Amino acid sequence: MSTIDVPLTGFLKPTHAFSIVLLLAAVGLVYYIGYITWLALFSDLAKFPGPPLRAWTKIPAIHTMVTGRDGEIYPALHKQYGPVVRISPTELSFASGSQAWQDIYGFRRSGQPKPYKDRIFYGQAFNGVDSIIIAEDANHTRQRKILSHAFSDKALKEQEPMLKHWTEKMKRKIGGRAAKGEKVDMLKMYNCTTFDVMGDLTFAEGLNMLEDGEYSPWVKSIFEGIKVGTLFRGLKKYNALTDYVVSYWLRNSDFARKKQAEHWNYSKDRVDRRLQKTPDRPDLWSKILEKSHGPEALTVDEHHSIAALFMVAGTETTATALSGTTYHLLQNPATLAKLTAEIRAAFTSLDDFHLDDLARQKYLMAVLQEGLRMYPPVPVLLPRRVPDGGMAVDGQWIPGGTTIGGHHQSTYRSETHFKDADEFHPERWLGDPEFAGDHLDALEPFSVGPRNCLGKNLAWHEMRLLLATVILYFDLELCDESKDWSDQRVYTLWEKKPLICTLKPAKG
Repeated sequence: MSTIDVPLTGFLKPTHAFSIVLLLAAVGLVYYIGYITWLALFSDLAKFPGPPLRAWTKIPAIHTMVTGRDGEIYPALHKQYGPVVRISPTELSFASGSQAWQDIYGFRRSGQPKPYKDRIFYGQAFNGVDSIIIAEDANHTRQRKILSHAFSDKALKEQEPMLKHWTEKMKRKIGGRAAKGEKVDMLKMYNCTTFDVMGDLTFAEGLNMLEDGEYSPWVKSIFEGIKVGTLFRGLKKYNALTDYVVSYWLRNSDFARKKQAEHWNYSKDRVDRRLQKTPDRPDLWSKILEKSHGPEALTVDEHHSIAALFMVAGTETTATALSGTTYHLLQNPATLAKLTAEIRAAFTSLDDFHLDDLARQKYLMAVLQEGLRMYPPVPVLLPRRVPDGGMAVDGQWIPGGTTIGGHHQSTYRSETHFKDADEFHPERWLGDPEFAGDHLDALEPFSVGPRNCLGKNLAWHEMRLLLATVILYFDLELCDESKDWSDQRVYTLWEKKPLICTLKPAKG
């Protein structure tokens, strides 16, 4: 025994050690209470309105997230408290419109403070390699420069035959069901079509979902993963311990890793096959590979990460927009009749459809814009973290470390921006004097700035083509079981129910 062991042993009796632990715990508790009190009542965030409890704890915000009530609660909070709401001790939700969109997500001048993406929300690809959605600025700029070539309007117009091929297939599938008098789930039809389109564009092979008339196990796992991912994010937000448990125990468990690997390999294997062949016609990778060479070229791992992103971002959201728009059309017969008259006067068959011509159909465009407003595919706040030193958003100073974001559903259902905000009125997009006071620039479903939606041109072409085809060839009616279709939970994206309709071939 050393000479220093004896006095230490005598000093650290169990009772003394316990007292020290209690003292440290008491000091920690006092510090914690003092900190949350300062944060709630005296910090720079104390000036922002919101439910009092939300200034003290993250629990209400987490509860909103994991119970899927985001699309219900936050619009109500903004209606009660105004355009900026404190939704947790360190989070602000904005529904103040165009200036907030620009300040949070828009382009920056050199030296201007810029918020950064919240890693807890966006996560990382299975292979650990960042895709364009989460890549740091320099990497993001490099990737986007390469990818944007494939999503240019010129490149997408070359895909018109392919888009019409899958549209024709959807039309035949719906027509076969309609001829038998069967009910049709239009949500499933739109989803199957957009997944087959993106499979063709990304892998040079469809997913056979329209042919099978059912979601593949791989696609089902995407839908399930979106909800599970939302629940995990809610847990990770609470504190460092729950973040650790989710990140290193739940996500890295043998079962979870096996499931993730199975899902990942489905996409990875198809990308590898595509990269080893030259397809008969141009696809996304044809255009990407034209620009991807030299030291700035995409790595194979980046190809894998980007393809996985395409198969979510380029499919589900487009089908969501189409489903929401279709639902609101069926709930507004006069609007549906007006759109039907426009489409059937301008076109007689699918052969008449050309992407440029469809883009010039004013009422079709107005209907889709109003559909995106009433039912935004991503209704939630997409979080950014304010950098050290703080920054101004819509004229208000926000301290560093705060999580901020524009809340789509709250912004689009605000009477401050849109008259009769809870009603479906495409005329507001056509200069109708009744809606002259609307702030149309408050609608940004594809976001703004350097990280806005890369595939928005593709989404617009698909939405116009698929909706116009349905309207041209079929008379639709909403079934009773889908009358309350829009009453949905939100787990980052809408948890959609089947959109059950009856369809009859259009007369003439």
